Amino acid sequence: MNPSAPDWILKFLNLFEKEELVDAFKNNHQFYEVLKQTGFIYGVTVSVIPKKSLGHLKYTKEELTKINLFHTLLFQYFQNNENGNYDDAIKSILTFYNHLEKGKTGFFQMFSIAQSPSNTLEHILTARLQSVNTILKKNTISLLTHALLYLDVLAFKHWQKDPSSVKSYYRELESTTLTACFYTLVSKKEKTKYDKLLVEFFESSSDYIIDYSEGGTATFLESLNYLNSDKNSLEKQFILDLCCLTVWEDLTMDISEHQFLQQLLVTLNFSENDLEGSLLSLKNFAEKYTEKILLFEYSHPVKQFYKQSSATVKLLILRNKDRLARELEESGELVVLLGHSTIRDLTAEEKYKVKEQLLDICKSIPSLTIFLLPGGSLLLPLLVKFIPKLLPSSFQENRIK
Repeated sequence: MNPSAPDWILKFLNLFEKEELVDAFKNNHQFYEVLKQTGFIYGVTVSVIPKKSLGHLKYTKEELTKINLFHTLLFQYFQNNENGNYDDAIKSILTFYNHLEKGKTGFFQMFSIAQSPSNTLEHILTARLQSVNTILKKNTISLLTHALLYLDVLAFKHWQKDPSSVKSYYRELESTTLTACFYTLVSKKEKTKYDKLLVEFFESSSDYIIDYSEGGTATFLESLNYLNSDKNSLEKQFILDLCCLTVWEDLTMDISEHQFLQQLLVTLNFSENDLEGSLLSLKNFAEKYTEKILLFEYSHPVKQFYKQSSATVKLLILRNKDRLARELEESGELVVLLGHSTIRDLTAEEKYKVKEQLLDICKSIPSLTIFLLPGGSLLLPLLVKFIPKLLPSSFQENRIK
C-alpha cells in the first residue's frame, strides 16, 4: 500500500477486516491509548495501529499520520453506527469535512466532485496534514505541529450527534487546548528563547488572550468547567496530554509548572494518578522512539521547504529507483555530464542539457511528474543529489565527497 498514491484508502480497507480495525477495541478510551502509543497524539507518528504489515514500503511520518487519522475517524464512525459499512463511513467523513468548511474557499473546494468519494477523502486528508501544520505565523517563523489533528476526530465525534454546532465546537476546543498549552508554557520558571518567542506569538494573536494578572490563570481554569462531564472525557484527556507535552522539552518539571498542572487536574476532575499516567506514557514513548518530542517546533520557511522537498524527492527516488536507474543508464550523455559535474562546474549549455534530459526522464515515470509542475525544476538539484546512489560504482570513482 502506498499512502501517497491514489486509492490507498480502498487498499487499506481491503487489507483488514472490520474486526481488526474496529471491533478489536472496546471503547474510545482504549483506542485512544493505543493511538497514543503510535505517537499520533504527540504529533510524532512512528507506527500505525494494525499489527499486520501494510506492505514492503517504508513510510514517512506524514504517511503514517495520514493512515492513523483515517483509521481513527473510521473507528469513531462505527462507534455511532454499528451496522454501517465502509462506503457509508467514507461518505460520512466527507460530509463532515465539507460541513466544517462550508462557505469557505479553502482547500476542500479544489477537488472535483467527479472523483470517487475515497479519492476525494484522500486529497482532503493530505491537505489536512498541510493546513494543520501552520497554526500561528509571524514574519519568517512558523509554528508547526501535527498533534492538533486529533481535534478533527473530536469534532467528528461531536458532529455525528450535533452537526449544527460543530464549527463553534471546533473553534472553542482549539482555542481552549492551545490556551491551556500556553498557560502551561507561561508557568515555566526557566524559559528557553523559543519558549519566549512562542509566548510572544501567542500574545500578538487576537484569537488568544493571556491574562498575566494574579487571577488570570484561575479565570482561565474556571472557563474549562464546561468540559467537566463524562461526555467530554476524551477532550479533557487530550488537553492534559498536550499540556504534559508542552513541559516535556527540558525533561524536568519545576514547582510552578507542577502547580499549574495540579490546578488543571482539579479543574478537569482528574486525579494525581491521571497526571502520572499521562507523563509515564510520554516518557515511555520518548525513551522507545525519540529523545526529543515537542508540541511546538520552529523552522524558517525556506529551510522547512528544503527539508520537506528533500524528504519527498528521496522518497520518490527510493520507490522508483529500479526504473530510474534503467532510464539513466540508457541516457549516456546525461550520465557523462553528471559525472563531470562531480569534478568541475558545468557550462550553461551543459546545465541546460542536464535539466532537459532529467525532465524527459521524469515524464516517463508517473511518480516523478512533480518535477514537471510549475516550480518543479527548482527541485532538480535535489534529484541530482540522490542520483549517484543509483548508478554503477564507476560513475562515483571521481566523485568529491
